[in-house]
Amino acid sequence: MDSKCQIMLVAALLRVRDGRPEVLTVSPDVSLPAGPLEPAHRTLQAGMRSWVERQTGFKLGHIEQLYTFGDEVTPDQLRLLRVSYMALTRESGDQAGWSAWYQHFPWEDRRAATSDDLLRQIVQRLTSWAGDCLSRKERVARHFGLNGYEWLCERALERYEMMWEAGLLPEAPHHSAPLLSGQVMQGDHRRILATAMGRLRAKCRYTPALFRLVPEEFTLRSLQEALEAVSGQCLHKQNFRRLIQSQNLIIETDKQDIGSAGRPARLYRLANIEHASCALMGANLPLAPLDKA
Repeated sequence: MDSKCQIMLVAALLRVRDGRPEVLTVSPDVSLPAGPLEPAHRTLQAGMRSWVERQTGFKLGHIEQLYTFGDEVTPDQLRLLRVSYMALTRESGDQAGWSAWYQHFPWEDRRAATSDDLLRQIVQRLTSWAGDCLSRKERVARHFGLNGYEWLCERALERYEMMWEAGLLPEAPHHSAPLLSGQVMQGDHRRILATAMGRLRAKCRYTPALFRLVPEEFTLRSLQEALEAVSGQCLHKQNFRRLIQSQNLIIETDKQDIGSAGRPARLYRLANIEHASCALMGANLPLAPLDKA
């Protein structure tokens, strides 16, 4: 490691509100809460909690480390080590600012009517960038669901980094004529958000992480909407409900959601937070292949 370095702590705090996935941000430059590790910080996590509370007033619960980025060196040869963390919340935290994921990553929301057109433009540009390089062409196909590959929502970071490498994003130093590529964040914070998105989407495949984003008592509809928001994909309603109920993940309460329009819906709660694993992503509706007209 270089003798001169600075450790920066960056937090991606995620929530779902009104069917929209959001991340806690700090204005005016739309950045993630962040700050340097200080001598007074007992641990990296303690420092991260301190910066988030200081900048947003939000007190973090459980957090997990995402990734350490260390590929940036300042002009005075100071290496920046960004240690990133992810946290989930069901709280509103209205004292802080929130930014919608898909404002920064419009191509990741496959529910939107315009996303496939945008993705086809991106794929066209990436295919041109790949040229005759077989490894590049293979990466484009694998990460964007071409040539028989499945679109995997958890590959958000890989898609972002490939677009950066090809110069399709404004933050890339060699960019040229960027596409409608979403709102830029400060520094490499959009890259860190992509890392958090991919991690959460992957966790929703095999853990009950999704339940930490919904109220303790929820309707099946709100649970489905939360998963659709996080994954950026629509789900088959009946298949999703059968999938949830077949795993004995939830318990029906004797309460109803009287605040919803129409007939009151039954409220459920998570049966056992200690479930070692669960499958929540098996009811996705098929996506149209991007390489088909």
